[in-house]
Amino acid sequence: MKKTENQMLVIFGASGDLTARKLVPALFNLFIAKQLPENFVVLGASRSDMMDNDFRKKVVLESKYLKKRLEDLKEEYIAKFADRFFYEDLGGAYDTDYGRLRKRVEDLNNKYHTDGNIMYYLSTPPTLYETIAKNLANAGLNTQNNGWKRLIVEKPFGYSLDTARTLNSGLQQHFTEPQIYRIDHYLGKETVQNLLVTRFANSIFEPLWNRNYIHHIEITNAESVGVEKRGGYYDKSGALRDMFQNHLLQIVSLVVMEPPIGDQPEEIRNEKVKALKSLRIMQDDKTIHDHTIRGQYVASEINGEKVKGYREEEGVDPNSTTETYAAIKFFVDNWRWKDVPFYVRTAKRMPTKVTEVVIHFKTPHHQIFKDSGLSSKDNKLIIRIQPDEGILMKFGVKVPGQGFKVERANLDFYYSSLAQTHVMDAYERLLLDAMQGDATLYARADEVEAAWEFVDPILNYWEKGEDVRMYGYAAGVWGPENADELIEGIGYWRNPGSNLADDDGFCVIC
Repeated sequence: MKKTENQMLVIFGASGDLTARKLVPALFNLFIAKQLPENFVVLGASRSDMMDNDFRKKVVLESKYLKKRLEDLKEEYIAKFADRFFYEDLGGAYDTDYGRLRKRVEDLNNKYHTDGNIMYYLSTPPTLYETIAKNLANAGLNTQNNGWKRLIVEKPFGYSLDTARTLNSGLQQHFTEPQIYRIDHYLGKETVQNLLVTRFANSIFEPLWNRNYIHHIEITNAESVGVEKRGGYYDKSGALRDMFQNHLLQIVSLVVMEPPIGDQPEEIRNEKVKALKSLRIMQDDKTIHDHTIRGQYVASEINGEKVKGYREEEGVDPNSTTETYAAIKFFVDNWRWKDVPFYVRTAKRMPTKVTEVVIHFKTPHHQIFKDSGLSSKDNKLIIRIQPDEGILMKFGVKVPGQGFKVERANLDFYYSSLAQTHVMDAYERLLLDAMQGDATLYARADEVEAAWEFVDPILNYWEKGEDVRMYGYAAGVWGPENADELIEGIGYWRNPGSNLADDDGFCVIC
């Protein structure tokens, strides 16, 4: 296990929801697991008028996100954790002189011996990233003369290729690229990381992971909820920007990438960039029209309860053309994946919440059991990212009795079966990695830009192209009726249930 050096975590936007809901519970889990360094403090910084004790109450002592965890713990144990938290009021704006912040950082560093190592977490709107980075640099808080400095930024990393490039160059004026950690919580999920192990540590999969044995690959990300209270943000973003450009293309890169030279962060990230650059960019309108489907959920009734349509949600334009469903068919232009179609979809208001990767293997070239019905039941490797995390293999077995009737059987593994193993939550894992300087699960600048290069033409066509369609689908169903047309000639989407081993076609409507 790597050693975590003494350090300070400075959270900008610390009075916001993310700090109390995700960051502090992750830190608490690391505290309980004794994975925080001996000398470690957290300094919250934002525009709210608070003192140290107010901040401790808000994010630890009276936090609804920690309430159950703290119930059976001794007061002195809780206090030991809470006493690591401090707060600095930045005043009315983030664009201000950080001289007072620097003085507070220096005082805490000297008192708690954090060795000058500082991690800045920007839990703020992306419009403030460059402003905060500039002010930190102006105050001399970015230099690595006395301890390292790291900057963590949340998604979205830009709104388009141009804005992503502008954001990257803006941050790089004040921090070097190795100092910048772009967090994508999907990469913190154990099952996403297991894609690498499944591929490269098992000789039963690695030789088959190519166009010779794989027929097509399908990735589904479905959410059962609508946009909830994020209507204002989501209407400016949409499914393609919100999920596909970052989370799902990160998963695609792990499926597509070549074996890295080793397990060092830069070796893995180099291969991910190459994978994203090998995606065939769709430039002409006809290709984009034929290979993409976008949709928007409309009002429906689920389990006897009326559900609003997207355009009726709070903060959404009544005439909005923002997609809540996006399905893309694309190809990868390299030796390994030549002519293998990839199908990726993401949507709101689906029958169930699920994210999974399905590897569809080719049927044997010579079909001995043609009449058994096996030809329509290809071998599948299903990697479930959430929920019911695990891996499922579907393969043919003989049904007992005369003849050779073949049915498909399941061979499965569930992370929940590892009773003695603590499976880290995504932020827990990502924070610990950043503390240790391991950037494997963080996006690099060229990685972000490569993803935008693929997505930009689709977004431009959807916004300005002719003959662009927006299909409606009732809330609670698996997308528009014509969604299977994208997989024409192959079959249909696998519509998974909430449990990994559910058969095809099973879905939870209520």
